[in-house]
Amino acid sequence: MAALNYKHLRYFWMVARCGSIAKAAGELHLTPQSISGQLTEFADTLGVELFRRVGRRLELTETGNRVLRHAEDIFSAGDALLEVVKDQTAPQVTIFRVGVSDSVSKAVACQLVAPALALAEPTRLICREGRLAALLADLAVHKLDLIIADRMMPSHLSVRGYSHLLGESELAVFAAPALVQQLKGEFPECLSGMPLLLPGEDFAVHARLMQWLHKYVARVHVIGEFDDSAMLKAFGQSGAGLFFAPAAIADAICAQYGVALVGAISSLREQVYAITTERHISHPASQAIRQAARETLSV
Repeated sequence: MAALNYKHLRYFWMVARCGSIAKAAGELHLTPQSISGQLTEFADTLGVELFRRVGRRLELTETGNRVLRHAEDIFSAGDALLEVVKDQTAPQVTIFRVGVSDSVSKAVACQLVAPALALAEPTRLICREGRLAALLADLAVHKLDLIIADRMMPSHLSVRGYSHLLGESELAVFAAPALVQQLKGEFPECLSGMPLLLPGEDFAVHARLMQWLHKYVARVHVIGEFDDSAMLKAFGQSGAGLFFAPAAIADAICAQYGVALVGAISSLREQVYAITTERHISHPASQAIRQAARETLSV
């Protein structure tokens, strides 16, 4: 493969950000025809499809999204370099890259990661979200410094990494006001026959939750499973069904989504891990995350 053409990469990056060739051409002060030709040449050089056309819009392919993430890192580093050259007295900024597994509550992840921005040393946070396998691949090639996940790193993977338990929380059940009024009896009997929204199979707690439901709920009525915690809560907020989330952030969930806490399941605890390439956590930002976990989650 020929050497990377950074001019082509910038054109691709601008089109991806703008969502259309016409808008990107305006930003770059070039003709749309010129941008289109450069994009075609870039895709041909890489040997992949970067965009697909959806109606009048351009939509990134899966490969295009991966290329975009690299482009953002490259141009972010370039911008940082220009700032350093422009101001020799400017403090050096530490870049801290965190991956958050889809199966981790976004509210939990936010509470854990936020202290990394309050360090005395200037820190720029880069946060990626995705499935654990993809995040581990990025960790292996040092594109991430730390991953927040709901399970330990799988032992069958050849990635060199270490799992650090940050904390755990009881699992709790939440419901929109209209569904709360329909509940009959005590918890957990009141769940019988009610529509339930479950965390999907990507969640470490999924199998244990299914076992608990079939043991303690007479009629289990599951109407949906979600691999993304934010989508799960959004459906719960709409009143589609009762949903499950960590009890440690019950107050935040109730306030944000306008739902009520129905009950907590003391026998089901959801763990949160930090996965790093370090045997012992030493990075100041990682230590800040661990401290936040002690305050947010019970160990």
